[in-house]
Amino acid sequence: MTTRIRLVEVTDANRAAVAAVRVHPSQERFVAPVEKSFQDAEDHPEGNPWYRAAYTDDVPVGFVMLSWDVTPGPGLLGPYFLWRLLIGAEHQGRGYGTAVLDEVVALLRAHGVPELLTSYVPGEGTPGPFYLGYGFVPTGEVEDGEVVLRLDLSSRP
Repeated sequence: MTTRIRLVEVTDANRAAVAAVRVHPSQERFVAPVEKSFQDAEDHPEGNPWYRAAYTDDVPVGFVMLSWDVTPGPGLLGPYFLWRLLIGAEHQGRGYGTAVLDEVVALLRAHGVPELLTSYVPGEGTPGPFYLGYGFVPTGEVEDGEVVLRLDLSSRP
């Protein structure tokens, strides 16, 4: 069964509902909340933040934020970097995370983007295994204590 996800622009009309999406408490040390993502996007325009809510039907189930076509530099990975991905605790385990990444990959490929980077903090309960299972591979780099991963977009169906 295919999990249906739509990436929806965050507007004044849906912002509160999107900000209410929360990960499981055990994951909070690995994934910042949506409201922090909004603040990070505002505080770091050099990251060229692109973000969307992940909806199934009319329900926001997650959030994704990328750095979009940036020049890599100190503290800035890219040009395309998966800055934030979260699925609400009550919606996890249903394939939504994979579906969101599938949508992001399709969008990036449509723009001719060859690779996507992300990173994670190592530790018990980290999202690292999810990313590795999706097809990301370690680059060998560590940035601010986070393991950097790369996804070759030509490797995804």
